[in-house]
Amino acid sequence: MVVVWRKLLSVKLQPVCFFSTAGTHCMPCETKPRFVVLYGSQKGQAQSIAEGIAEEAEDHGLVAELSCLNQDEKYNLEKEIAPVVFVVSTTGDGEPPDNALQFVKRIKKIRSPDHYKHLSYTLLALGDTNYANFCNCGKTIERSLQALGARQFYPSGFADDGVGLELVVDPWLEGLWNAVKEVASKMASERTAQSEENVKDSAKEFQDLTEPDVKISLLSITDQLSRETVTTDLHHLPSAPSTSSTLSGQNLSSSSRRTEFISQNDATQTTDEGIPQISSSSPLTNSVPPLSESSLNVPVLPPPFLDVTLEEVDAPEQSSGPLNKETVHEVPISRAVLLSRGDSVKTALLLELDISTCPTLTYQPGDSLDVLCPNRAEEVDYMLCRLGLKDKRNHHVHVALKKDTKKKGAQVPPHIPQNVSLLFLFTWCLEIRSVPKKAFLRALVEHVVDSAQKRRLQELCSKQGAADYNQYVRDASLSVVELLTAFPSCSPPLSLLIEHLPKLQPRPYSAASSCLRHPGKLHFVFSVVELPACFGRPAGRRGLCTGWLFDLINPGLVFPGKTESSSSPAPPKIHVSLRPSCSFRPPSEPSVPFIMVGPGTGVAPFIGFLQQREQERKRNPEAVFGETWLFFGCRHRNRDYLFREELEGFVASGTLSHLKVCFSRDGEEGEEVVASAANPKYVQHNLLLHRQQVANILLRQSGCFYVCGDAKNMAKDVNETLMEIIKTELHVDQLEAMKKLAELREKKRYLQDIWA
Repeated sequence: MVVVWRKLLSVKLQPVCFFSTAGTHCMPCETKPRFVVLYGSQKGQAQSIAEGIAEEAEDHGLVAELSCLNQDEKYNLEKEIAPVVFVVSTTGDGEPPDNALQFVKRIKKIRSPDHYKHLSYTLLALGDTNYANFCNCGKTIERSLQALGARQFYPSGFADDGVGLELVVDPWLEGLWNAVKEVASKMASERTAQSEENVKDSAKEFQDLTEPDVKISLLSITDQLSRETVTTDLHHLPSAPSTSSTLSGQNLSSSSRRTEFISQNDATQTTDEGIPQISSSSPLTNSVPPLSESSLNVPVLPPPFLDVTLEEVDAPEQSSGPLNKETVHEVPISRAVLLSRGDSVKTALLLELDISTCPTLTYQPGDSLDVLCPNRAEEVDYMLCRLGLKDKRNHHVHVALKKDTKKKGAQVPPHIPQNVSLLFLFTWCLEIRSVPKKAFLRALVEHVVDSAQKRRLQELCSKQGAADYNQYVRDASLSVVELLTAFPSCSPPLSLLIEHLPKLQPRPYSAASSCLRHPGKLHFVFSVVELPACFGRPAGRRGLCTGWLFDLINPGLVFPGKTESSSSPAPPKIHVSLRPSCSFRPPSEPSVPFIMVGPGTGVAPFIGFLQQREQERKRNPEAVFGETWLFFGCRHRNRDYLFREELEGFVASGTLSHLKVCFSRDGEEGEEVVASAANPKYVQHNLLLHRQQVANILLRQSGCFYVCGDAKNMAKDVNETLMEIIKTELHVDQLEAMKKLAELREKKRYLQDIWA
């Protein structure tokens, strides 16, 4: 047996073993350096990036082994000798994705500081700075790996979806490849040195023995190339293509490079007959200088990986809801109440669900429920028409992997069921309101007829067009439906949409009631989301779930001054599942004081908190209950002061110790209020006004602090206000205040239920 070490184009390869016997000439085998890619993903973004890394590896002379973190039978970090790349997202309140949860729990239990001393890793974490625990899953994994002795071979990246993931992801990926090659080379050298040392030890141990039948020979690039075991002529190796300059007008294969280079010369200015003209005034669809005259770096074309066939069936299916019946309950809406006045800027509603026939649907204050809503029927019809499949809407869809796909780790998306109709697939399974990713735009380019539209899609998915993509697609929350409407000559196949569209996600809402106060009932509150008109959206539209709920309950809606009718039609039903909270709950010890901050519909979970506390006080009149504070805010006292009567009733009964409210638009003629000590404008101003009481409860009485509502502005402002209060009351600097807040989070005494 001969063990050969090869070095080729400055990359040291891993050892290759081959067997030979006397008189037999055998050429050594060549291998590419390998590395491992592991991902944890909730909505598919981290998985998509990991898959892209695995697919691109071959273009860089590398071999990637791709696995999800929950597929522990496919990888073994305890024995891994190759570099490892982690790509992970964060969900909820800094929680790991579902498919990474067990991995995180497992490595946090390991105590040996040398457990992973052999491991070289890097990490790309995805998060959103609109939320408090930014990239918490990635940071948790990194802390655990370093505590267990793992070595970082390339700086970790922390990408912010709040400003655009690509701002971090793109440069991080560009630098990844050289880093992987360098660490692979270094690790191979270390193993070579170790093998040489082992050989020397073995030779010394057996130096008095006769010459063995099997010789071990260690070769490197510095050895004589004339040796018979190495016959490759390095001068005949193809040279690596230069990447230092931008190419223009060349027709490069997508499999040969990560980036294709597109020139304006590639696109003619002709328009096929019968294709509607795109408005030249729309920046979404109009290509203008200097971008229209630039050469473009566009993503590599994602390889197709699904075969989709349609089968005609005798009778159409009758299913009217999602398939996962085990965890989903169909419950009637027993009551719908308009909480805001008609002239309010936002329409806020309370829905009461009758859960009396669902004994397993038990909830606690602080829990949330997921509402499973369908895509709008008119949008589904539009998609089917664009695909030319409207007459096949009741055909069953069969999805399978392509046998010859080049996609690494390809699998049929788990949210795609078998043997369901095309109509069901687009109604309940695919998020056609999702904002299209750049990889999807790149794939759509191949199915555009009009050359000007093709060029514009290339621009939107290119590196040079990042600003346009952010402004006209990402920040505008442009949906796939709206994008296809804007580019009418694009006719993608069904398989492409199934490959790229994410799962239709349920929408979470906080429980706004206590089962002690309302047995057999569950309340939740929402404001109807209104997305404004923009380029590509000529008219505004409502949010998918809130718009659907509003249309569903509008005929039977109860509002101030309207008497509930006893002859109402049968109540509509919706599909829901419970999302229990691990930590966003009232203190288990009733004597612990707590502060709640919930402007607008953010007050919803605290109604449940206070209903629960009111019932507990009635049941245990001798018990000691801690102080309760609620900071509430809205625009106008007389338009959108939600739950006003109930909150004032809590104060009257002693359930709520202090109710602090503010109204940001109750100035003259609806003008914004100017914040002052006597007239706070937002909840953070009221917190500052009562800084001593807040600090006393939080810092001296070991109380709890809860925040619910908007993550982008309110939650950040409240967090900064808390920082100022801690600095002032404890006489510490910014760093110490940050540490104190982190300690409160760690002890589950500063808790958030926020959304972007």
